[in-house]
Amino acid sequence: MKAVFVQDAYSVIVKEVEIPVLAANEVLIKVKAAGICGSDLHTYKGLHPFRKPPVIIGHELSGEVVKIGEAVTKLQVGDHVTVEPQTGCGTCEYCLTGNINYCENRGAPGIGNWYGAMAEYFAAPEQTVFKLPDGMDYEQGVLVEPFAVGVHAVRKAGIGVGDKVAILGAGPIGLLAMVASKVAGATTLLVTDVMDYALDSALNMGATHTLNILNKKEWMEEAKMLVGGSFDKVLVAAGVPGIIDQALALLGKGGRVVTIAMFHGDQTFNIHNLQNQEKEIVGCMTYTREDTITAIDLIAAGAVNKSVIITHRLSPEQAAEGFRIVDKKEDSSLKVLVEF
Repeated sequence: MKAVFVQDAYSVIVKEVEIPVLAANEVLIKVKAAGICGSDLHTYKGLHPFRKPPVIIGHELSGEVVKIGEAVTKLQVGDHVTVEPQTGCGTCEYCLTGNINYCENRGAPGIGNWYGAMAEYFAAPEQTVFKLPDGMDYEQGVLVEPFAVGVHAVRKAGIGVGDKVAILGAGPIGLLAMVASKVAGATTLLVTDVMDYALDSALNMGATHTLNILNKKEWMEEAKMLVGGSFDKVLVAAGVPGIIDQALALLGKGGRVVTIAMFHGDQTFNIHNLQNQEKEIVGCMTYTREDTITAIDLIAAGAVNKSVIITHRLSPEQAAEGFRIVDKKEDSSLKVLVEF
C-alpha cells in the first residue's frame, strides 16, 4: 500500500509498505482522507518530542472498515468511521477514570509498531473506532479529532454562557476551539493571528472580533479595548515565545489560560500577574472519549463549516507540497487533506 512518510526533517516521501496485519481486536480501515495536523508539522521539522522520522505520519482520518479481527463485535465491514487515535494500558487509575490522555503508556499512531494514518490502509483497536452518523461525510469525519482537541480545551477552561474568550492563533485548532467556545455559550470571541486570511476565516466561523497582531507589541490593550474589558478565558493555540505572559495580560482577575499549542523551549511570565490576581494557567493534552463523542455530535449537528476550514485536498503524491504550504502558510492554507 502507499504510505506517506516523514523520512527526515523537511523530507516527505511516498513509499510502498505492507498492509498492516490485524490483531484480534482490531479493524482495518481503507483510508478515504487524512489531515495534516499542527503536531504533524513538529514531526516534519524534527521537533516532536516522541514521534521521530522516519515515520508514517498522520493521526486525523476517516474511512471505511474493510476487515475486522475475530474478537471485534461492534463494527462491521462497510462501516464509515473515524478514529480517536490514542490507546491506554486499560488498567491504570487514569484509564479506569476515563483519562486515557494521562496514561503513562499512552499509544498513538506513528509511535512504536502503530502505523500512522496517512496511508491507504490503517489498523486500529476497535475501542478507538467510531461510526460516522448518517449524513456525515468523510471530510467531516477527518475533523472529529482536531475538533475534540478544541472541545477538551473548552472543558478545561470551564467556558460558559456569557464568557468573553480570546483565542490566540487562528490555525485549524484555534478555529475549532473557537467554535467549541461558541457552542459552550461564550458571547464574545476574539481571535488573534498574523494572517488576515485566517482571521477572515475566524469571522466566517463565528468570531465576534479579530485582531492582526503582526509587529504589534502592545496588542493586548487593543484587544481589551475591542471587547470593552478583560477576558474571562484565554485559549492559547500558538506556541510562540512570550505568549503565556500575553495571555495573562488579557485576563481579568480570576481568569483562566488554557494552553493547547505544542511549545518548544521555555515560556516566561510575570508571576505577580498570576498570583496577585488569582489567575490560572491550565495545561491541555489531547482529549477524552467524552470529548470525541461530543465532537462527533456537534459536527453532525452542523456546528463546523467544513467549507471554511478545509482549504486543500491533495493526493498522496502531493503530500510534500501539503506540508510545505501548511508550514509556510502559503496559498491561504488552513486544514489540508490528503485523500486516497
